[in-house]
Amino acid sequence: MTATPSAVTHEVTLDPQLAERQFATDIAAERTRLLYQGSRLPTLLMLLVGLAGTLLLWEQQSAALLVGWLGWVVLLVLLRLTQVNAFSQALPSRQAEPYWRRIFLFGAGASGLTLAFAVIALVPADVFYQQALVYGLIAAAILSASVAYAVSLSAFLTFALPCLLPSATFLLLADNSLQRGWGLLSVILFLALLVVAWQVNRLVQRSLVRRFHNLALIAHLEQAKQQAEGLNEELAREVEQRRRAERELRSAHGELEMRVAERTLELDETTHALGKSQARLALALEASELGLWDWDLQSDQVHHSHLRELFGLEPEQVQVMLRDLTPRLHPDDLPALRRALVAHMKGRSEDYHIEYRVRHADGHWVWVEDRGRAVERDASGRVLRMLGTRRDISVRRQQEEQQRLAATVFEAASEGICILDPDYRLLAVNRAFSAVTGYSREEVLGRTVTSLIGSREMRQQYQMIRQELDSSGTWQGELIETRKSGELYPQWLQLNLVRDAAGRPSHIVGFFADLTARREAEERLRYLSHYDELTGLANRSLFKERLHEASQRARQSGRSIALVHIDLDRFKLLNDSLGHEVADQLLRQMSRRLTQAVPEADCIARLSGDEFAIILDAYGSLSSLARVASRLLAKLRVPMTVGGHELVVSASLGISLLPDYAREISALVSQANMAVQHAKHLGGNTFQFFTDNLQACTLERLQLENRLRKAIDDGQLEVFYQPKLNLRDDSLSAAEALVRWRHPEQGLIPPGEFIGLAEETGLIVPIGEFVLRQACRQACQWQRQGLANIRVSVNLSVHQLRQGNLASLVRQVLDETGLAPHWLELELTESQMLDNVDSVIATFQQLRNLGVKLAIDDFGTGYSSLSYLKRFPVDYVKIDQTFIRDLSPGGEDAAITRAIIAMAHSLELKVVAEGVETQAQMDFLKSQACDEIQGFLISRPIEAGAFAELLRAQIDAPSA
Repeated sequence: MTATPSAVTHEVTLDPQLAERQFATDIAAERTRLLYQGSRLPTLLMLLVGLAGTLLLWEQQSAALLVGWLGWVVLLVLLRLTQVNAFSQALPSRQAEPYWRRIFLFGAGASGLTLAFAVIALVPADVFYQQALVYGLIAAAILSASVAYAVSLSAFLTFALPCLLPSATFLLLADNSLQRGWGLLSVILFLALLVVAWQVNRLVQRSLVRRFHNLALIAHLEQAKQQAEGLNEELAREVEQRRRAERELRSAHGELEMRVAERTLELDETTHALGKSQARLALALEASELGLWDWDLQSDQVHHSHLRELFGLEPEQVQVMLRDLTPRLHPDDLPALRRALVAHMKGRSEDYHIEYRVRHADGHWVWVEDRGRAVERDASGRVLRMLGTRRDISVRRQQEEQQRLAATVFEAASEGICILDPDYRLLAVNRAFSAVTGYSREEVLGRTVTSLIGSREMRQQYQMIRQELDSSGTWQGELIETRKSGELYPQWLQLNLVRDAAGRPSHIVGFFADLTARREAEERLRYLSHYDELTGLANRSLFKERLHEASQRARQSGRSIALVHIDLDRFKLLNDSLGHEVADQLLRQMSRRLTQAVPEADCIARLSGDEFAIILDAYGSLSSLARVASRLLAKLRVPMTVGGHELVVSASLGISLLPDYAREISALVSQANMAVQHAKHLGGNTFQFFTDNLQACTLERLQLENRLRKAIDDGQLEVFYQPKLNLRDDSLSAAEALVRWRHPEQGLIPPGEFIGLAEETGLIVPIGEFVLRQACRQACQWQRQGLANIRVSVNLSVHQLRQGNLASLVRQVLDETGLAPHWLELELTESQMLDNVDSVIATFQQLRNLGVKLAIDDFGTGYSSLSYLKRFPVDYVKIDQTFIRDLSPGGEDAAITRAIIAMAHSLELKVVAEGVETQAQMDFLKSQACDEIQGFLISRPIEAGAFAELLRAQIDAPSA
């Protein structure tokens, strides 16, 4: 609602004092309308604060207190919204009554006290994040209300004083430093809001005064027009009277001429005043860069001024609103413009105010601020005419956007940024500045840089930086700075001097980054390049450096150095059985034991998974070195608990000396490796010094390995067969397939010379496959020759079991050779079976499903024979020959053999005794119901042809 021109005209006709009082009354009424118009959003925001605050503080405060406070907030909001609706529906004459202003001030004060009560009674004193959230919501409500109430200083103070003064006083007097900080922040907020309210009030006052002066001016023009029309009517009446009373007029002609002249002079003066007023109005519009528009809604005709300056259009190009101007509006702005226009036309807003974009004649978009109001309505309240102003605000919008983007970049930058004045006082800092230095924005703004520096050396350095910055305009480099906590940290700083248009320094912009993480990463990389990450010992790279340095010292001083190569025994089996995590824990404990056992070592390094090396450059003598090795072995073998397992892990040590046996470092390392391999061949848990004989043996084993590989490729391997005698009918029922190596130059090489090497190098896998395939093929050939159905036994290696494809290999060989599965017997020694019981049982079950016979070889030599025997799906048990050699009556071996046979038969297993060499042994075994025997008494291992002759002889024996 606005003051009508008639009202203003009435004000002009009164005396000056009364008009001035009426003018002040109208402005006060207009302020009241603006207060009610802007109070909806703060009221709703207060309701949001009440709901969110109750939710955030539900677990910290009494439920009754929170519900009571929330109920009061909801009631207060409903009352204030009802008050706003009642004001909006009241007539303009009633809206000017003081009652509305008093009741609004009462509601504002109640709102302020409600928020103050929340700060004092509801927010906990020691929960920072809840304080931050609730205070932030309350601050948002205060800001919104303060901006809306700034139209009237009395309304602002009525709200702000009850809201902020009790809250600030309570927080500042609190014992908690955090609350005192919030209290200081509330004081700063109150002062800032007071300044903003004062500035907004001044702007509103100017706007209202300008608006009412313009309305008064328009009303004055209307009054002058009415006066002119009245004068014309009066003149017409006088002419009519002159006609009717011509005689009387003639007599008073002189007097009439005088009166006409006076009237004409008055009309000229009025017209001249009207022209001056119009000229002043045009100059005012020109100075304000405002375009005036007049819109007749009945005809949709619109009149514009400054069209060329605003849109680059001529006045005749824009005459009809919907046809000429609406198509040029930005489509994104049309909904908001329509809402603002409809709201004003329906009387929901005091005036029409909107910012939108219009396409300029040259194609670019122009931001426009449009203000206006309805000046004419019909009897039903429908708007007939609107007047308003329009101005170009594109530059202002661009500046606001640039400022917003600059502020976003400033705050979001990951580097610390600070802006200083020419005296090096901090004007602005971003969040990264506070995160790195530990100083909050409030702690540093207005302070000089030197006041934040603690040491004298740093102040001197900053003086040098300032001198260089003044001379060159920029500086960058690395500094050691201090955080608020006193912690030192490396910082990369870049400073740039900014000058104004006159060339004088206006600001200094600083960028800095915390180099702590980069330095830690560099230190970490430097550490990892020289030390093993798992154990913390030196790695291979640092070991080589230390070994080179020790050799240099040895050459200069003439002393010797010792290299101890350590290899943990059976570590791979432990790793496969217990997993990598347990193995890693074991390696860490072993590393600590090495460090504790040999504190005099020059270097202790981890070379690979389970290999370590120790450099000793002051060992004294060989006897003292041997004592060190013995002490080290004893220390390593002490039982330890790792991952819930009690483990005993031994090691093999190889020791080489420089310059006693090696002159170069590479030879020293190679010799230590040879020595440790020899120690492992001796069974482990021992140490060996390198000697020339050891090197010769190593070379011989290497040559033997190469010849064995060539023998496999060239087909030098053969299969011999040792018969097995069935004691029930004294027939040859089976044969054990044994590999033999027939060298073209050396002849037949005993298996004891190459089987162990084949096990160590993994060559036993292709050898075992060759024996399996050859034995199955030979058994089928004997069957086709009609000699006999002989069961062939083939020894398995633990390497074949570990590969995991043994069952598929056996199936493939049986399919290729055509041998029935029950004529094949596979043997595995008891000690090999106990290495990985679950895996062996699973593999044996797969072979058993194929129909293959299974046997335990060397039975009785393991530690858990009886406990595991019932778990293995086997068919035969072979008694080790160590129990067969001495079967004298009453002897221990005879008792053990008798017990093994009885136990096996009770489990429905058959028994084979190996190593039978005398008739007495055979007679004893037959008396104990042993099923089969093999040994030199029956036959040595023989070639396939000789074995075929034995089978033929067995067939021909009954006929003879």
